Amino acid sequence: MLLSPDSAVLYTVTEWLAHGAWRLVWWQVLLVTLALTHVTMISVTIFLHRHQAHRALDLHPVAAHFFRFWLWLTTGQVTKEWASIHRKHHAKCEQAEDPHSPHVYGIRTVLLRGAELYRAESLKPQTMERYGHGTPNDWIERNLYTRFSWYGVGLMLLIDLFLFGVLGLTVWAVQMAWTPIMAAGIINGAGHYWGYRNFEVPDASTNISPWGILIAGEELHNNHHTYPTSAKLSVKPYEFDIGWMYIRLLQLAGLARVKKTPPKAAYGAVRAVADEKTLEALIANRYEIMASYAKDVRRAARLEFFDMKVRGDAAVTALKAARQWVHRDLERIPASAVLALVTARAASPVLDQMLTMREELRQLWLNTSLSRDQLTLNLQQWCRRAEDSGIALLHDFSLRLRAARA
Repeated sequence: MLLSPDSAVLYTVTEWLAHGAWRLVWWQVLLVTLALTHVTMISVTIFLHRHQAHRALDLHPVAAHFFRFWLWLTTGQVTKEWASIHRKHHAKCEQAEDPHSPHVYGIRTVLLRGAELYRAESLKPQTMERYGHGTPNDWIERNLYTRFSWYGVGLMLLIDLFLFGVLGLTVWAVQMAWTPIMAAGIINGAGHYWGYRNFEVPDASTNISPWGILIAGEELHNNHHTYPTSAKLSVKPYEFDIGWMYIRLLQLAGLARVKKTPPKAAYGAVRAVADEKTLEALIANRYEIMASYAKDVRRAARLEFFDMKVRGDAAVTALKAARQWVHRDLERIPASAVLALVTARAASPVLDQMLTMREELRQLWLNTSLSRDQLTLNLQQWCRRAEDSGIALLHDFSLRLRAARA
């Protein structure tokens, strides 16, 4: 049956509203939406985070401008604001001035109102002036991306409606919510509250997951706070940073140049005594070396636990409660675990000595008042006491330390 011109127009409009120009079914729209949000997260992690905030890599102007344009379309982010706030977060991490620490504002506030905290900080001129250096300031940034930051997301709404019809409203809503929820909420909140830690850095950062896919590698937040200027966020063999995979592809295409990756301790022949080169290796690779020491501490705690259990030592209960904290810096141990740890250390001279010497070793790079010669002498004495302690784990660690190379 032939339709009248008016009916044909109405039918066309109805079809467009129902399916959009691409005429996709619901599951296809879902896949496209996930792909679009993935590109947004990749743009955030590569351009805003690793390139702009930390200068961990250089981007070809073509790649850099694609990311700027895409973020203008999908987030309305102003590069200077994002980089400034993130740099301030690192400079003031877990302190009162931290723009979004869950230990300052509470985990619920950061998870649910992270975007509000971001907006509040973006209105502080002193933050922009102090931390916004080196961000784009060309004509298009001044006259479009910054001046009309929300025009991009308005254009994205029209594009989504054209491509997907009425369902485009949902696609657009997901795009607009994705970064505030994932970055401002989950990374800034959960990434300083829940998860595991490879390294004992001064802040409370954690790795949410060893596989950084959904949030483009940003899940590896403890790794990032350990090596903030590294373009690669994964450090362990079992960890995966999809953002790094894209950076490598850009590098192969000549669109990126990596400036820094996580340092890796090298080992050679064991030196006769710990010297200045040993001190340099310790300071340069302190997080990796101390993570190795932490493994030895946990191993010692496990062995002591089984020995106490066999002996029927009453302190076994305290050691069981303290085992998950023995490798942590003293200031990171919760008050509820302090008594158990004190009891366990009193019952285990081996564990007590390992923890005491761990803190002494840590002070070698924290104590800035001593000369290089004095620090080297302190390190030599530390190694001598470790090797004479009668504790196999301490002895072997000291030999590895004397073999370390910067």
